[in-house]
Amino acid sequence: MRALDFFCGAGGLTRGLLDVGIKVLAGVDADSRCLETYENNNRPAKFVTADVCDISTTQVWKLLGSRKTSDLLIAGCAPCQPFSAHMKRPKDDSTQKLPLDSDATLLGAFARVVAEIRPRCVLVENVPGLVRVPGFSTYRRFIRMLTTGGYQIAEGVLDAKGFGVPQTRRRFVLIAVRGRKATLPDAICGSGRRPYGTVRQAIAHYPPIKAGCKNLAIPNHEAAALSELNLKRLQMTPLDGGDRRAWPLELELDCHSGDHDGHSDVYGRMAWDKPAPTLTGKCHSISNGRYGHPSQDRAISLREAASLQTFSDSYIFFGLRTQIARQIGNAVPVALSQVLGEHLLGL
Repeated sequence: MRALDFFCGAGGLTRGLLDVGIKVLAGVDADSRCLETYENNNRPAKFVTADVCDISTTQVWKLLGSRKTSDLLIAGCAPCQPFSAHMKRPKDDSTQKLPLDSDATLLGAFARVVAEIRPRCVLVENVPGLVRVPGFSTYRRFIRMLTTGGYQIAEGVLDAKGFGVPQTRRRFVLIAVRGRKATLPDAICGSGRRPYGTVRQAIAHYPPIKAGCKNLAIPNHEAAALSELNLKRLQMTPLDGGDRRAWPLELELDCHSGDHDGHSDVYGRMAWDKPAPTLTGKCHSISNGRYGHPSQDRAISLREAASLQTFSDSYIFFGLRTQIARQIGNAVPVALSQVLGEHLLGL
């Protein structure tokens, strides 16, 4: 099976597909800052810097190298935000940009690529709220396009911790197959199955570092600096899953004062023997979630975040710290990608 990975980012989905024997020809993404990370870790797949609403069908056929699509997978994790309504409509010609309606979303643009190329399989991974966003009409048109095009569809919400990822991460997954039944993979971890992966299994082997420091022997094992006040806050946060509710009043944030309960995850520590919380593009910052190390007075390092996303230690990320955190947090976990790839090969 060959594949194109749209909205590829740093390459989590690509890596998992490659690992199970799927030939990923290219990853396509508008963020050129992901190029070095993607290409250094996913050879021979190439990184194509392009916005899906700008890419022409001629460009896509060129990436494929032929008009054969019976073995082709087109995959994408399309963000939900709508495009601006003032985009120009191109001429009705496949060498031009794919047409966009005024209410188009990235999913809508991705749908137009699928409709034109007609691959054998389609894979979409997104946030569970995809089918509830204001652009839900775009999603319904996407489904209608697939069904009228002869695709059978399986869709649902999968939690990555059920697929070997040491992290609670609920994601909407759609698999469409042309001309035959589509299904979603069954979980391999959980009740009656293998135990869920834990934070301890993923990160306990990394050597200690301090906030604002890095370990030069381990790529990306570096932690964000902390202000003196935030360091005090983390020192007062109980180890192994504690949170800000243990702080003395003088360390309390203004927004949490009085009777405000708020969200206790921010400034919290991960628990050693549970899956991690969902990582985001700000997973290196304790003020943006339960991203404190279980026992060290710092946020998890970029390397630890990558491990929680099931990237191997040989997968090296490039860019500024904030850019790398976004690359890691936005990625499809590699272990989930591998399961999805193996499942697609069996359909």
